[in-house]
Amino acid sequence: MASTTRDNRADGVEFIHEDDGRITARDLETGVASYGETKAEALVMLAEALSLYAGEGERVIDETLRELGLDPENTGYEPLPEFMQ
Repeated sequence: MASTTRDNRADGVEFIHEDDGRITARDLETGVASYGETKAEALVMLAEALSLYAGEGERVIDETLRELGLDPENTGYEPLPEFMQ
């Protein structure tokens, strides 16, 4: 069973020690979470997840998909609704 360390503030990070040894870091304000083998690694991964949550980062474009050997026309997914494009 996982255990947590948390104070009663609405800001900060909650650490959850998972049964498999990993540590999950969860931002208390947004609920965004990520994990790592150590608290430091979990915080680095959480920082990246929060950046993506905030809309930072680069959009994936067709050229990038092709560079990775993927066909952007054959993703296996339905087209995104207009509001998500």
